[in-house]
Amino acid sequence: MVTIKKVAVAAALLFSPVILHAEEIGSVDTAFKLLGPDNKIVVEAFDDPDVKNVTCYLSRAKTGGFKGGIGLAEDTSDAAISCQQVGPIELADKVKESSKNKKGQVVFQKRTSLVFKKLQVVRFYDPKRNSLIYLTYSDKLIDGSPKNALSAVPIMPWKN
Repeated sequence: MVTIKKVAVAAALLFSPVILHAEEIGSVDTAFKLLGPDNKIVVEAFDDPDVKNVTCYLSRAKTGGFKGGIGLAEDTSDAAISCQQVGPIELADKVKESSKNKKGQVVFQKRTSLVFKKLQVVRFYDPKRNSLIYLTYSDKLIDGSPKNALSAVPIMPWKN
């Protein structure tokens, strides 16, 4: 029974839609691989889907080699995030309401292994400090991962 649950969850994750696609900005090679692409650090950008004028930049490890080239390798849990205000911010009501939910809202997901592991970005709203907080972490359904990074965006007036 447990195996059936694991397979069902894995299939749901594998075929679930990605919340948001990131735009690749660039990458650097970190280890040469004779067969397949090199290991690298990829830099990507995405705009918060619910908060106009906030852009987040993610750097993450991408495993190369033969398995990486065909999409079977598991990427490490290493990632960093930096988010900035790039224009006047207008908070949607659902973002303001999210401050009552201490679990935040997932605004980005990317699969980092064939089945069980994904990189996520979760947004929190701190009304007391008028700030948006973005947490990136990698999880694995089996045992989780404590590696994470954080970026805060104070909501400031914007002059044209």
